[in-house]
Amino acid sequence: MAHPLTPAASPYRMTVGAAPGWLAVSVVAAIAGALTATALPGALARVVDTTLAGDPDHKALGWLLALVLSDAAAALLGTVAAATAGAAATVAVRRRLIDHLLTLGLAGPRAHPAGDIATRVTSGVPPVTGALATAVTAFVSLGTAAVAVVLLARLDWRLTATLLLTVPAVLVLMRLFMHRAGDLFAAYQRLQSGIAARLLDALAGARSIRAGGTIERDIERVLTPLPQLSDTGHALWRLQRGAAYGVGLLLPIGQLAVLTVAGFGVTAGRLTPGELLAAGGYTMLALQSFSQVDTVIGLAHARAAANRLRELLSLPDPLGQPGTLLPRPTEAGLTFEQVTVDGSTGPVLDKLDLTVPAGMSVAVVGRSGAGKSTLAQLAGRLAEPDAGRVLLAGVDLRQLDPAALRRSVAYAFERPALLGGTVGGLLRLGRPEATTAEIEAAARAAQAHRFIVRLPAGYDTALSAVRLSGGEYQRLGLARALLHACPLTVLDDATSSLDTATEVEVGRALTRLLFGRTSLVVAHRASTAARADFVAWLHAGQVRALAPHAELWTDPQYRALFQAGSPTEDA
Repeated sequence: MAHPLTPAASPYRMTVGAAPGWLAVSVVAAIAGALTATALPGALARVVDTTLAGDPDHKALGWLLALVLSDAAAALLGTVAAATAGAAATVAVRRRLIDHLLTLGLAGPRAHPAGDIATRVTSGVPPVTGALATAVTAFVSLGTAAVAVVLLARLDWRLTATLLLTVPAVLVLMRLFMHRAGDLFAAYQRLQSGIAARLLDALAGARSIRAGGTIERDIERVLTPLPQLSDTGHALWRLQRGAAYGVGLLLPIGQLAVLTVAGFGVTAGRLTPGELLAAGGYTMLALQSFSQVDTVIGLAHARAAANRLRELLSLPDPLGQPGTLLPRPTEAGLTFEQVTVDGSTGPVLDKLDLTVPAGMSVAVVGRSGAGKSTLAQLAGRLAEPDAGRVLLAGVDLRQLDPAALRRSVAYAFERPALLGGTVGGLLRLGRPEATTAEIEAAARAAQAHRFIVRLPAGYDTALSAVRLSGGEYQRLGLARALLHACPLTVLDDATSSLDTATEVEVGRALTRLLFGRTSLVVAHRASTAARADFVAWLHAGQVRALAPHAELWTDPQYRALFQAGSPTEDA
């Protein structure tokens, strides 16, 4: 069952919750590394001064060696912990995103093209999940810098004053960079998503493009945003180069100034040679927090990516919170009350009323665009009506628990998706506890068993290793729907690719197996409509007639629906 998400769902909170233990280890390692780093200059100063005085302090030397090893160990542990936490967070955020998007059904693709969603889920997640470790490093670095400034002041206040003169210029430079980089990263990601969306559209219509001889034109269409993407990328590089040059110039100037003042301090007797080295170490630690241009770039990238992920997470879940737990009845009547679905050019369904009595089968027919597939989607809440309501067993679908709804409605589509890993896994999808005997019985009923057993490994054949015809695809989808044995079965043009002989055999099996069960069947063949108890004839967004096929067949306009042949895809 999908995890309910709210508009306030944050990818950062998901990152924290994915691997809190490893995240805590990375924080502890970063703090330990900072402590050892701030202790090193003082220990080095002690070793140098005692050695120059002719009385080497071996304990100080041992302490210095221990600090060096501890710093290396903390760095290694921090790297491993941050990488592990980041990987776990990436998996968790992607899982939640995919879970939410699949729960949305058609709402997600309507709001965002598939290519855009794919880009956000793949390339948009790692910058966000890695940002927390980056932020921890940045904050610890700032804390280290503050401690280093204090320790530098203990050596000589003049050193701290000299160092602080360079800080305002660096802060202004970083602030300007963050402001400009955020907008550029957002624009870059939008353009990337646009190219991905166009590419997926082109791949989906590859046959049409090749048949129409429009390959060059479609390549140009897909790559239309590329010049703008290039300009945005170059703008980012110029901005990064300017920030790196600016910081790279200011920091050495600050370090040189501090060392110059420290050198005068040694000459004046205020500082020892060892303290001169310590001043150089503290200065490097203090300035290190301002030299992390890559860190700032990563955080700017993460902020832009997080905003795009929030857009997906903020899409409202149409299934909402769990509602009424519908007992799994053997019969379930289906009712559409004043259902309206708006399309781009007008209503697809317009205040439609239709009742499918419990235990009866109703075929849905109509010309292309009449709303047949839309009606089928509404039956199992794969789509939401803009007005009106749909009831199953007298209960509004919006009040049903999503898990109970999925157990109550089985679907077979014109082109079922090959999910599940193997042929047997595909049939078990949604019912993993099904036995081998049950799977084979459903496959036999759908006339699929014979071609399945001819596959290299039978039911254990990997789906990636099979090449199936359209009719074989459909028979697998029918077998999966029959295996579920739900109170309501929806067949959305699920036999359109079968040859006539196979369609007759499958039709007889469906009539036998679905007898006494409620079924809604989108039909493009007269033979399919004839097997139903009633036929709902859709026209102009409403039910023009509801009667047995034989009674409607006397109407020439009804016969014309099948004689003319209608496309298998409709609204």
